[in-house]
Amino acid sequence: MQVHLLDATYEIFRAHFGRPPAAAPDGRAVGGTLGVVESVLGLLREPGVTHIGCATDHVIRSWRNDRWPGYKTETGMPPELLAQFQLLEDALRACGLVVWPMVEYEADDAIGAAAARFGDDPAVERVIILSPDKDMTQCVREDGRVVCFDRRKSLLIDAAAVRQKFGVSPASIPDYLALVGDSADGFPGVTGWGAKSAAAVLSRYEHLEAIPERASQWDASVRGALTLAANLREQRSEAFLFRELATLSLDAPIPESLEDLRWRGVPRVPFLEMVMLLGAPHLRGRVPRWAD
Repeated sequence: MQVHLLDATYEIFRAHFGRPPAAAPDGRAVGGTLGVVESVLGLLREPGVTHIGCATDHVIRSWRNDRWPGYKTETGMPPELLAQFQLLEDALRACGLVVWPMVEYEADDAIGAAAARFGDDPAVERVIILSPDKDMTQCVREDGRVVCFDRRKSLLIDAAAVRQKFGVSPASIPDYLALVGDSADGFPGVTGWGAKSAAAVLSRYEHLEAIPERASQWDASVRGALTLAANLREQRSEAFLFRELATLSLDAPIPESLEDLRWRGVPRVPFLEMVMLLGAPHLRGRVPRWAD
């Protein structure tokens, strides 16, 4: 069997900004939620989708905001989008799906924890993380048991694809982000380091602590090596902090068992109530299978 892990936070952002606005009968914006529900119902029709878990950022802030004051927050998010997160979680449950609403952790942490656990389960052939997010590529395994999948591009992201895109192995992605920074998450990286220099050095040394302090000791040809090495020495503590921020927390609470993730169909009453709430009667015709 395969386990599919849905980054529902990514999905609602994509739906909110990628489709026309929609309002419920009570006037509130529901376009993002409606887009995710339509997408998920389509996903559940695909062959091999039998076990699925969905993760959301129930609260945008996490433990990382305590570690780095510049880390991403809800600031700047459209209020009509932020207001839909609870609605999204309720809608996914109404589709019969397991939902992990993260509070002190992030949705990415929940997916990482689930990928680690179910990727080790001998009953699972493969875990498919339904997200193109670069942060999630650190979960990809060399043996192919955990991969990412970009649904928009129908693109499978395995270990070879990670190396082709970033120039480093999946295990080095947190180190890579520590060096180059991540503007979406709000940390700047180490001064002067870019994608090419980080890939060249990490493809040789893999992790920050293995990089020699002096450029003269580097067994890698990198433009501006003297400056890069000096900056890394001076900002070493920040680099390790940024790697901590970029590393998924595999202890995020995921109480469900593999069997709990088995999708058994759409529960009729909760789903029809959700359809009325969203003002979206067309969803009734998209149900792949009822639970009763």
